[in-house]
Amino acid sequence: MNSFELLFQVPILSVQLLVDGFLIGAIFALAAYGMALVWGVMNLINVAQGEFVMLGGYVALYAVQAGLHPFLGIPVAAVALFILGWALYRVVIFRVIDKDLFISLLATFGLSILIQQLANEVFGADVRTLSSGLGTLLLFGGMVTVSEIKLVAFAATLLLGVCLLLFLKRSRMGQAIRATAQNARAARILGIDTDRVYATTFALNAAICGAAGALVVMTWIVHPYLGLAYTVRSFMIVVVAGLGNLGAVIAAGLGLGAAENFAGFLLGAEYQAAFVFSLLVVILVYRNVRLGRKRKYLK
Repeated sequence: MNSFELLFQVPILSVQLLVDGFLIGAIFALAAYGMALVWGVMNLINVAQGEFVMLGGYVALYAVQAGLHPFLGIPVAAVALFILGWALYRVVIFRVIDKDLFISLLATFGLSILIQQLANEVFGADVRTLSSGLGTLLLFGGMVTVSEIKLVAFAATLLLGVCLLLFLKRSRMGQAIRATAQNARAARILGIDTDRVYATTFALNAAICGAAGALVVMTWIVHPYLGLAYTVRSFMIVVVAGLGNLGAVIAAGLGLGAAENFAGFLLGAEYQAAFVFSLLVVILVYRNVRLGRKRKYLK
């Protein structure tokens, strides 16, 4: 009996895959929040996005080894990555913020490789994980299992999304970020320190990724070369959802998680990463064709 037949003969398997996919996708959406923010405000595609997630996992891991509760590792990772993001902006990113998009891609790609290699030297290449101390829920008479840490990650995604929206709408810095995203030149004329806005935006992105990484290490694993998969997923989610729409980011993240989970079951776990990259190619080709049709129509 192959996997396709199994899904039809045991329908509860589809429920299990769908629930797991949605809960996994919430963490993907969390990492994509920051990429959407940086891309929309700074017009910068951060190729080191996944490396921030990886570093957040290691920060949470060592925070717990220092005696903190696993859940306290989440804010600790967020704060540590905020500081790192601010420092990276002041050292590297501010030099390419007004340059061509290709230059910023090269700069963040270089950061990605540097962080990978430094993490490998500092933390080692071993795969690490962290116990959350939570259990597993049994649904439908034990036919469907739900990891409680994944529920926490789902709730954290929604909560962080609401907090981010409130921050952008009600705080002075949030309003400055929105004004800069709409028109940076006009914002400067009105007296907004756009350099500080960019630094805060990039640091916020790193902090969000740090929180996501703390959840990742409690849900799965962390290792120095973890980042690429999360960068690709974040990019794919933002391309599908668009910029400035956190609700669409969540929906795209949940959809990607479900699709990836089903693909892993039907095609085999060894083809799951290939499915993600193939899906990215399909989405980019589709968006390019659609954009070409719009340009042709406008002419």
